[in-house]
Amino acid sequence: MFTIQNIIIAILAIIIAPLLGGIIAGIDRKLTAKLQGRYGPPILQPFYDLLKLFAKQKMAVNSVQVFCAWMYLISAISALFLFALKSDLLMIFFVLTIGSVFLTIGASATPSPYSQIGAQRELIQMLTYEPLLIVVFVSIYFVTGSFKIDAILNYPKPIFLSLPLIYLVLGFALTIKLRKSPFDISTSHHGHQEIVKGILTEYSGPHLALIELGHWYEIILVLGICALFWSTNIFGLIILLAITYFAEVFVDNLVSRATWRWMLGYVWGVGISLALFNIAFLYANKFVN
Repeated sequence: MFTIQNIIIAILAIIIAPLLGGIIAGIDRKLTAKLQGRYGPPILQPFYDLLKLFAKQKMAVNSVQVFCAWMYLISAISALFLFALKSDLLMIFFVLTIGSVFLTIGASATPSPYSQIGAQRELIQMLTYEPLLIVVFVSIYFVTGSFKIDAILNYPKPIFLSLPLIYLVLGFALTIKLRKSPFDISTSHHGHQEIVKGILTEYSGPHLALIELGHWYEIILVLGICALFWSTNIFGLIILLAITYFAEVFVDNLVSRATWRWMLGYVWGVGISLALFNIAFLYANKFVN
């Protein structure tokens, strides 16, 4: 049941999330520069870039593109709002998926071949990571007995201890969702794509700023999902999140971008195998006890 206090907390989360998301994006750029032997931009650079984009002239190929950019942002905000309300994980998953679908529709609505290819690859990425997220949420349900976030937070011990391999599966899914190497096949935040900017090719100015803002909300939501695996202790939670995000940045700079065929086969093969092994271990342990 949603109380006034929960709603206020959720509203505060919506206000604070883009600030934290922008800072994390700046830290991401700084770490990337250090790993590449560069000095890198200031940590607040993402905010400067966002303000510049909002100040530019509004240009769009068609109204569908504009509508889809807004829907992507609204979907990301809504998903985070539901998460802050401690709602159902499956509901959050479906709301977040709607945003990805609209982003793909917006790219497909333009005649640019680069944008069209990016949209096709984004659909392949969704086909790759969404089944893994479902497996992760079902595994959480198997341990805690609920898809509700408040029930998961009330679980007496860190669910990471029961689902370490599932957390690795979540890492696969989130690397694809955040479009980091080797799974940045639909677009790249570092500009090393052979298809220019892929799904974002035809977005510019304020409309591109809306998508970037939505991406910041997604970063916070992703870290929130990771936090569920160690929610019993704040220090353990911070350490887990720091290691997880640094690993994402490190892998992003260590490996080259994969093909969609390799991504689909490898992630499904390895990810689902790890999930089945972890679930089988839980069943065996439950049977023994």
